[in-house]
Amino acid sequence: MKKMLIVVVGLMLSLTTQAFTLVIDAGHGGKDPGAIGRKCKEKEINLAVALELGRLVTQNCPDVKVVYTRKTDTFVELNERADIANKAKADLFISIHVNSTAAKVGPQGTEIYTLGMHRAADNLEVAKRENSVITLESNYEQRYEGFDPKSSESYIIFELMQDKNMEKSVALAKQIQKQFRSTAKRVDKGVHQAGFLVLRATGMPSALVELGYINNPTEEQYLASTAGRAALAKSIYNGFVAYKKANGK
Repeated sequence: MKKMLIVVVGLMLSLTTQAFTLVIDAGHGGKDPGAIGRKCKEKEINLAVALELGRLVTQNCPDVKVVYTRKTDTFVELNERADIANKAKADLFISIHVNSTAAKVGPQGTEIYTLGMHRAADNLEVAKRENSVITLESNYEQRYEGFDPKSSESYIIFELMQDKNMEKSVALAKQIQKQFRSTAKRVDKGVHQAGFLVLRATGMPSALVELGYINNPTEEQYLASTAGRAALAKSIYNGFVAYKKANGK
């Protein structure tokens, strides 16, 4: 009876201490491979880093509940990813991706996006590529209220949005980017703003992480390696911990 009481009390304490919910979103998946390199696909990299990030948080942060939008190679619609975060009443949403360009050989470096105005043409192109996944969904025109991911005019709505979570989202992005520089020793391509549908629908601070360029042979080799993925996940984890500490969570 005494042992049972101890177990019950332990369970109650663990439930009460998990006051913070982190949603980790591995971009793409299933029928949507994302960007494709010579050796691997974006969806594989995203999932590997997401799962390692979640493992680090679960192992080291007992007060944090980790929720995944996907843990396997499955296709999850963009609005469903946001719904998962909103239903979980998440405190933070981190979406993990890999970048690519139209050029034969892409640049190098990590960059992080928060929801906002896409003043630079390059930012808009990244948003268009990531948002194009909705065309794989049935009835996406109705579901996303006529939003056309390929049309620049569709992005005007993001110019009008005032994201109440923008300040915290930028703070999170800066902490993670700092760790990409120091922990993973990656080229720093900065923190930017752009119109990502997956971030638009979430009701909490959020960031979309681009781990590197899969169409750069050197970066792809790093992204495909176990060591590279571990270093990237560790960087995001360290950034998350620093953000959480700075915000008194």
